[in-house]
Amino acid sequence: MAHVTSARDKTNGDGLPRIPSIPLTDERAFDPANQSIGNLVKDATTHLSTLLRAEIELAKAELANEIKKALVGSVFFIVALAIFVYSTFFLFFMEVDVLDIWLPRWAASIIVWVEMLLVSGLMALLGYRRMKKIKAPERTINALRDTANTLAHFAGEDDEPGTELRPADPNRPAPRST
Repeated sequence: MAHVTSARDKTNGDGLPRIPSIPLTDERAFDPANQSIGNLVKDATTHLSTLLRAEIELAKAELANEIKKALVGSVFFIVALAIFVYSTFFLFFMEVDVLDIWLPRWAASIIVWVEMLLVSGLMALLGYRRMKKIKAPERTINALRDTANTLAHFAGEDDEPGTELRPADPNRPAPRST
């Protein structure tokens, strides 16, 4: 049987690990002493297991390479965002200079400062309203509760009526771990 490698083992030169293969012919298959159904089933399950492990390793290796590419690309986006944020200061200075044509410099600066405060206040309000809409994942909680009830039922833990798992009482304090 071929040995399954991991992404940390030696690679095949292109950054991907060596992936095991299932031999097309097995020398033991031609041995008349090993022709039983049990041996054939054993060989089939062994080859299927090797194939599944190889597919999982290949998927992990490909995903790792793609994640590395995505991380490098995201660094460029972060740098571009930082430069954009710092460049907005020049926009505000330009706005002060334009207002300085009609108003004293101090008044133009105060107008731009108040404008910045209003915009940041508006963004904070929008963010607060958006955060208030976040709720607990009720469907996931219900699905997990149903799974736990089902497993408890099949484990024989609910022989008595009324032992079904229920949602925790919000008024009761959570148990402390020791």
